[in-house]
Amino acid sequence: MATIPTYKWRLAPEGLATRRQLRALGLRPGGQDVAAQIERPRRRRDPLVAYLYRIDTAKPVRPMTPAKWAALAKANAARRTCPECRRDAEYVVPPSLGMCTPCAYPDEQRAA
Repeated sequence: MATIPTYKWRLAPEGLATRRQLRALGLRPGGQDVAAQIERPRRRRDPLVAYLYRIDTAKPVRPMTPAKWAALAKANAARRTCPECRRDAEYVVPPSLGMCTPCAYPDEQRAA
């Protein structure tokens, strides 16, 4: 297996980008192999590593289809629905509580 070029933080050559940088440009790696990596040093721990891809061979991001939009809306609605009272909480139900605030603290709601 061949080793990939490794660059220090902020010293990568032009024409390479991370996945996030590609996404900001409206691109995706598109099946290409990792072209290089950058290492960001950290104190008392191993360095952070980010993989770099070539911008010139990246492909455009696939557009969202109506089915994907519908699935995303359904998933977000499920995150807002309280499993106790089955109402739309109008906010994402906190996983730490597992239910909406009125169901988690019923005594405090009656006092107010």
